[in-house]
Amino acid sequence: MPPTASPAPRVTVLAGGVGGARLAHGLARALPADALDVVVNVGDDTELHGLHISPDVDTVLYTLAGLNDEDRGWGLRGETYATLEQMSRLGEDTWFTLGDKDLATHVVRTARLRAGATASEVTAQLATALGVGARVRPVTDDRVATLVDTPAGRLAFQEYFVRRRHADAVLGLHYDGVEAARPAPGVLDAVTGADVVVVAPSNPFLSVEPVLAVPGVREAVRATAARRVAVSPIVGGQAVKGPAAQILETLGHEVSALGVARLYVGLVDVMVVDDADAGLAGAIGDLGFEVVVTDTVMGGAEGRERLARELLSAAGHPVP
Repeated sequence: MPPTASPAPRVTVLAGGVGGARLAHGLARALPADALDVVVNVGDDTELHGLHISPDVDTVLYTLAGLNDEDRGWGLRGETYATLEQMSRLGEDTWFTLGDKDLATHVVRTARLRAGATASEVTAQLATALGVGARVRPVTDDRVATLVDTPAGRLAFQEYFVRRRHADAVLGLHYDGVEAARPAPGVLDAVTGADVVVVAPSNPFLSVEPVLAVPGVREAVRATAARRVAVSPIVGGQAVKGPAAQILETLGHEVSALGVARLYVGLVDVMVVDDADAGLAGAIGDLGFEVVVTDTVMGGAEGRERLARELLSAAGHPVP
């Protein structure tokens, strides 16, 4: 009799931003849909023009659905901006770019939230409508807002990140509301019941920490029997995308894959670093990690899937 194929590992990825969405996409290509959970940051959620906008959740949804704008990394492919142009004509401040199709997502989310649905329920409905098979979970249904301390004062996340183009030095971060937040249904089970937990190459401070800071999540990551793998978002001393390098520096951390690894001591078993950082493998290993050196700059869909498969192999769960 032919050998029985091993079941696909259950994988949970902690994600935020473009890097998180792209690695989640690679994992979705490598795994059956029912084997993947994506737990997503909501600290950058905002309300504009009366609409509830959840940028990280939407970036994950659009990327998994194959609808995202690959050039920008966020938003929908083939967007138009007639509504935004008319809003500007009517006197609205339109510093936050919203495309016409993207606005439909925010209108639907806002209406359903106001009708009493939770963020988790709305996200599951949107995922189904977009043809996303993986379970995409906001880390919490409660309000958590990332606030950024800068020389100009404390800024709301999108004020810092979009309006001011993350040009301000980050002196500190505050996750408003996180102490009272509860993990959304299924989040803790997704972590403790996984075979592999992946910390995506997301900004450790703006995307990963707002997930871990929700009470119970960090503890679940520490306690899970899953193999835990993290990918450094810093390659050759620079961030692949976004302000991670600047924040590491201004908060007093080394701007390197080693600096990132120090943040994940006790949370992760395997650190994955880029070929450009092979010289740091020994120092990272001395922190207690297994170290995998590979090409972590994912590029398109095939590169994302390649990296996803390498992560699963490093975790002891190769997939065919």
